Amino acid sequence: MSKKEIHKTNAARALDRLKISYDMFEYEVNESDLSAIHLAQTTGIGIEKIYKTIVCEVGTREYIVACIQGDLELDLKALASVSGHKRCELLTLKELEKTTGYIRGGCSPIAMKKRFATFIDERALLQKQILISAGVRGKQLCLAPHDLACAVNAKFAPIARTPSIA
Repeated sequence: MSKKEIHKTNAARALDRLKISYDMFEYEVNESDLSAIHLAQTTGIGIEKIYKTIVCEVGTREYIVACIQGDLELDLKALASVSGHKRCELLTLKELEKTTGYIRGGCSPIAMKKRFATFIDERALLQKQILISAGVRGKQLCLAPHDLACAVNAKFAPIARTPSIA
């Protein structure tokens, strides 16, 4: 990862407006593997610092956002419970860009088309800083978990679990 002059994204500009401190990093994208685990392996950054953004539908055209550690899976029941909904389903990739303005592998919880209720897995509180997508593939924002929560009015909750082996 290099920290050179990088063109700002909408998410970075939103943080600037909020006067929230962050660093933006660029990395080589592998279109065949957009996973957070691959990002950790290629950059040498610990997976516990890399957070992925997942958008879910909780009602007809009602959405919520979850940020979880890159090697964990979203606990849909836990997310539904903490958000006060009966059910929670992953948003299809087809609907992702239409709903958020972002594409898979470049979805940031910051500066979506609309503001949605956002939940960050409580493990983030164990880190001084975490990385989230800057809103395009190949760019990450590094910031304090509380600053991310402030930027998107998020709540911390236990919403992730270790993946079950199929």
